[in-house]
Amino acid sequence: MSQQRISTQCIHAGYTPGNGEPRNIPIVQSTTFRYATGEQMGALFDLEASGYFYTRLQNPTNDHVAAKICALEGGTAAMLTSSGQAANFYAIFNIVSCGEHVVASSAIYGGTYNLFAVTMKRMGIHFTFVEPDCTGAELEAAFRPETRAVFGESIANPALTVLDFEKFARAAHAHGVPLIVDNTFPTPVNCRPFEHGADIVTHSTTKYMDGHANTVGGAIVDSGKFDWDAHADKFPGLTTPDESYHGVTYTQRFGLEGAYITKATAQLMRDFGSIPSPQNAYYLNIGLETLPLRMARHCENALAVARFLKNHPKVSWVSFPGLEGDKYYELAQRYMPGGTCGVVSFGVKGGRKAASRFMAGLKLASIATHVADAKTCVLHPASTTHRQMSDAELAAAGISPDLVRLSVGIEDIADILADVEQALAEV
Repeated sequence: MSQQRISTQCIHAGYTPGNGEPRNIPIVQSTTFRYATGEQMGALFDLEASGYFYTRLQNPTNDHVAAKICALEGGTAAMLTSSGQAANFYAIFNIVSCGEHVVASSAIYGGTYNLFAVTMKRMGIHFTFVEPDCTGAELEAAFRPETRAVFGESIANPALTVLDFEKFARAAHAHGVPLIVDNTFPTPVNCRPFEHGADIVTHSTTKYMDGHANTVGGAIVDSGKFDWDAHADKFPGLTTPDESYHGVTYTQRFGLEGAYITKATAQLMRDFGSIPSPQNAYYLNIGLETLPLRMARHCENALAVARFLKNHPKVSWVSFPGLEGDKYYELAQRYMPGGTCGVVSFGVKGGRKAASRFMAGLKLASIATHVADAKTCVLHPASTTHRQMSDAELAAAGISPDLVRLSVGIEDIADILADVEQALAEV
């Protein structure tokens, strides 16, 4: 059979049951796995054989779901983590060490910004933040000899800027480093970063992939295309012997297709333990099966809301990359022509106080520190998810004091619009 379409992959990829085996991915709810001899288990610890011995490193349920996400993104290897934050941390820390440097888009989720600018800075890893709309010369100026990666979000949360993959990939590859992209908002249903030059993709699976706000999780997918050996001096963790595993060299043992994820599993998951429970992976898979259907409805509803808000007298501005005339509409059409996401950002005339009155007046939508699930919810990022950022940092991230982030759900669009309309009437 030829390559399956993504809607079919969402249901079938990653797991093929044998005769008489469960049709659905089974939950292997066990911390440990039995072996007949110590030699068999020893081979696993030496990375000389494949298999399972302790769920902190790997679990069959988790691996089946990771394999599905890998197929959706068109990668060669993938792993699940306990959260999107863990995924972004692992993705960077797997190849960047103390004293080294990363170039990152400034338009990223506030929690990720804090992870990079504060926590990882204390670990000796430094970040230079550039505007996603920077010129090629400005982007080039951000690189240093010790730069080891470039990071951005395909659609930034909550500014909704669209990353110019090709521009950032060209710059990264010219300096011999990979481009890492957080593809949470569009999901692989709407955007495939590997097809536009990205090398590694991360996800907060908590969002659209789960789709129901039931389980927190993350994922990392490797394209298998970045040549670590060609830049061996920059990535010794992958290209020189790892003494904690009896001298294995990851690129030699597992090839370019498997080295990155194997190292992240064998080292980082071993030492930090941010593994999702098999039960959470099972819930995630349930969400993945309906992802294409839900994304189509999210995008359809969000576009209708964006058009309504654009023409409302109490709304000062609207940002939605799927909206005709939006600043990022053309980039969105280039990289995600089938749709973007279900999140709309906008400003209520009257600023922060007016935004608060609007949110308080909503009856169907919930005020919630979440985004991208089936239910419509709303948040004021400057005073919640991004409140740790200064005014200058907020401006660089594309977040104004009046910005309201509306995550449009899959309810009937007439009910969503009626709720937004009556709440605006009270402002």
